[in-house]
Amino acid sequence: MTYFISDLHLGAGYIADHRAHERMVVEFLRSIEPTARRIFLLGDILDYWWEYRDVVPRGFTRFFGELARLADKGVEIIWFKGNHDIWIFDYLPQEIGLKVHDGMMVTEIDGRRFLLEHGDGVGRLPWSFRALRKLFRCRVAQRMFAAIHPRWTVGFAHAWSSHSRKSGGYLPPATVCDNLTRFAIDYNAAAAEKVDYFVFGHLHVLVEKALPDGAKMVVLGDWISKFSYAVWDGESLKIDTFTIKN
Repeated sequence: MTYFISDLHLGAGYIADHRAHERMVVEFLRSIEPTARRIFLLGDILDYWWEYRDVVPRGFTRFFGELARLADKGVEIIWFKGNHDIWIFDYLPQEIGLKVHDGMMVTEIDGRRFLLEHGDGVGRLPWSFRALRKLFRCRVAQRMFAAIHPRWTVGFAHAWSSHSRKSGGYLPPATVCDNLTRFAIDYNAAAAEKVDYFVFGHLHVLVEKALPDGAKMVVLGDWISKFSYAVWDGESLKIDTFTIKN
C-alpha cells in the first residue's frame, strides 16, 4: 500500500494536548506498518521546524522514532515541504533515512500517474503569498533568520501560525480548492502524459473530486479535527479516517 497524509501540524500552539496528538499519529503509523510500502508526507507535518547547523528543536521524539523504525524496515518515506515546515535541511534525511522534496512531483505508482504537491505552490496564488514563499526560500534570508536566537524565533513562528489559522489563512479554502481544480484540469489538457490522480494537502478540507477528463483530485484534510488520509492499494485511491482503538 501507498499512504498519503498531510497537515499534522505537530507542535502547534492551538493544539491543547501535544502528547495525545503525537501519540495518535504514532498509533496510525504503527497501524499501517504491516501493509505500508511507501508513505508520502505532503507537508505541514510539523507546525514549525528550523534546523540549525549543530542543534535541532526539541520535541517530536516519538514521531521521529516511529518514522525511523519504518524506514529501517524498508518503508520508503517522502516528506514534502509545506508552508510550515519549509526549513528541513539535512538532519531528518540523514537521521531517519527519509527523502525530502520541495515542490511538485509527478510519479508513477503501480502503472498510474500521480501529481503530488503540498497545495500552496500550484494554481493562481496572490502576489503577496508568492512573494512570501520566495522570501522563505531565499538563502540570504534563511541565514539572517538563523542568526536570531531560538528563544525569539520559535515563539514568533508559533504566534504567526496561530494567528493565520484564526484568520482563516490567505484565501478561503473553497477558493483555493477551485484553483487546484482548475490547475489539475489545465495541467492534463496540456500534458503529453495525463495524470490519473492529483493529491494535495494544505487546505484542511477533505475533498474527493472526479475531473471531467476522468482523473481524480484528492485534498487530504488534516490531523487537527479530521484525522484523515488516503491510501492507494494498487488499483484505487481511497480516503479514510483514523481513530485509536482502545
